[in-house]
Amino acid sequence: MKRILTYHLDDIDQAVDFLLSQVSFGNIVAVDGAMGSGKTTLIKAAVKRLGTSDSISSPTFSIVNTYQTKSGMVHHFDLYRLNTTQELVDLGFDIYLDSNSLVLIEWPELAMPLLPQNTVKMTISINSDNSRSLSFER
Repeated sequence: MKRILTYHLDDIDQAVDFLLSQVSFGNIVAVDGAMGSGKTTLIKAAVKRLGTSDSISSPTFSIVNTYQTKSGMVHHFDLYRLNTTQELVDLGFDIYLDSNSLVLIEWPELAMPLLPQNTVKMTISINSDNSRSLSFER
């Protein structure tokens, strides 16, 4: 079943509410969207809402950032710079997947062969009026 929300970036709190109503700790979320669609912005706002005291930043260069929140651990991956699935295996990707944490993966294409069938697919699309459509598919 597909669930969709349309929002503007200045209404990011509404998108965070929707995101957090669709996923929980123990979920793996493949986050798809074009460059500049707001993937990192939405994830950072969600991690903040979950109550971390950690500094939140994009994992573009570190590949993964881990945050302790009031509800549990969040692992935020950005796979944009990786070239092969083997690089993920070498990072110990399977340990993150089995951690019962909330795992959010931007640019998930390389990871798809490693992800379980129950992975939640989240897509952010940019609409002609510059609003965003956020959809979830299980």
